[in-house]
Amino acid sequence: MRFVIVTGLSGAGKTQALRSLEDMGYFCVDNLPPTLITKFAEACFQTGDKIDRIALVIDIRGGEFFNDLFKSLKELKDAGYNYEILFLDASDEVLIKRYKESRRKHPLAPQGRILKGIELERMKLKEVKDRADNIIDTSKLATRELRETVTKIYEQEGQLETQLMVTVLSFGFKYGIPVDSDLVFDVRFLPNPFYIPELKPYSGNDSPVRDYVMGFEETRVFIDKLHDIIDYLIPHYVKEGKRQLIISVGCTGGRHRSVTIANELYDRLRKKSDTINIEHRDINEDVNKGGKKL
Repeated sequence: MRFVIVTGLSGAGKTQALRSLEDMGYFCVDNLPPTLITKFAEACFQTGDKIDRIALVIDIRGGEFFNDLFKSLKELKDAGYNYEILFLDASDEVLIKRYKESRRKHPLAPQGRILKGIELERMKLKEVKDRADNIIDTSKLATRELRETVTKIYEQEGQLETQLMVTVLSFGFKYGIPVDSDLVFDVRFLPNPFYIPELKPYSGNDSPVRDYVMGFEETRVFIDKLHDIIDYLIPHYVKEGKRQLIISVGCTGGRHRSVTIANELYDRLRKKSDTINIEHRDINEDVNKGGKKL
């Protein structure tokens, strides 16, 4: 079981580090009282292999409880649990700037100067910093760069550094654009099977509709260009640390053209990745006479 204690200066990026660990499959808990560390480790160990990676944020927000940290770490080691300490640090100037931007008070100086709180916190954390296995100075790191640094340190062997989950989603414009869309493509310019009596009852999942929509030159040119741009964008989204991409393809009712194009795009994308999903949000709305969806 890999056990990571995340700590460091307030405002240095502990929350972002914890999110990165969570995305890698770690079971994460923020601001756990140090006295509960050993019991928590025992509970996780009893699950067998279900929870084998744990990350806890322990910092001065724990107040008086924080003073029990080293006693708890000793108990943890005596019980046979190995742990690692990740310490997040940053310069005073950067921390002050971040506090002023967020307009938050420092937990050790709620009524006083931020700098005074930072100085007190550095004193309290000196010993744990000296014992840290990894120290990351986030003064000059963007959020993406911090995520990359944490991932490189704690990723499992053979695990992808960043895994982008892509969902291709068909929808109907008359039911509203999906609110979680990252990219939206309008395919209402394509010939509409809805107006072909023998095709109207079918959907884009059925070969008669698919063959009709894909039988036009403009459809084939469009899907080639759409695939090219998505294929180009995905590595850049990964580089920026994006974890989820929703590609929405819409037509009028979300039953014929959008379903056909979404299926075709999905089939092409999954040849390179197994983290591709497909959903047809409104495929049955015209049949069921459903209301507006978000």
